[in-house]
Parts: sequence; C-alpha cells; structure tokens
Amino acid sequence: MLRSLILSALLCISTSAFAETCSENTLEIRNNGVQAAFNVELAITAAEQSQGLMFRESMAPFSGMLFIYDRPRSVSFWMKNTILPLDMLFVDGQGTVQRIKPNTTPYSTTPIPGGDNIQFVLEINGGTAAMLGITEGAQIRHPAIPQENAVWPCE
Repeated sequence: MLRSLILSALLCISTSAFAETCSENTLEIRNNGVQAAFNVELAITAAEQSQGLMFRESMAPFSGMLFIYDRPRSVSFWMKNTILPLDMLFVDGQGTVQRIKPNTTPYSTTPIPGGDNIQFVLEINGGTAAMLGITEGAQIRHPAIPQENAVWPCE
C-alpha cells in the first residue's frame, strides 16, 4: 500500500513537472495503464553517444538520456566507466520498446545487445522500469520520432 502511494505521488510529480508534451527534453512513456514523463538529455552526435552517462555519480528520479540514431540499426552498449546501474530501453523507429535490459552492471565491459531495427535507446535509473511496470511493447513519445510513423505522435 505504501509503495503504491509513493509511486502515485511520484507519477503525479513527474507528469506535472513535465506537463509540456513533446519538448526536446521531455520523453513520455506509457504502458499497462501507466504514463510517466522523464527529463532527458539527448545523445545525438557520436561524441555524445560515446560519452553517454559515464562517470556520473547520480541521476535525479525520472531523468535519463535518450540516444537518437539517424535510422534504425543494430545497437550494442556496455557499462565501461558507468557508475550507476541503468535500465536500458531499446526502441524502434516508431517509438515501441523492443527490449529492456534492467539494472545493468556498473563498469561491465560485457556487450549489451539491443537488437536490430533500434533507433532510440533510453537510459534511466536502474529499477525504474520495473517500478513503473514498463515492459516490452511500451510506447514512447518524443519529437525525435518521425511523427508520420509514430505509434504515439505528438499532439
């Protein structure tokens, strides 16, 4: 009961704090009747993607990094120099979560394959996807997703 009250409060805070939809620094996700908003940094250039969240000692709740690729592709990540355990959500070009790698191991150099046809990767604090009940098939909304193909277009 207490966990659900805390989760409800956090969701209210997150959605009210990021009420503006489809802004560059806000990503919305919905799945299983839950909708949440994340404040995201963008990793678009090769240098930004190479750096990712390495060396960060903390990340605020409902924050993350969105890796944006110019086209769908096969992607693989690792956790070298990454201090925080992360949930990695691998998303196709329409905004559907295809794979989730929960609670990645800090500092690991073991490859984390995301699969084929991935155009976006969302990294959030480890355990957040499970706490929100986010599963494969969840949908994200962000202006980087080509809106003509988006499963959840910007309004």
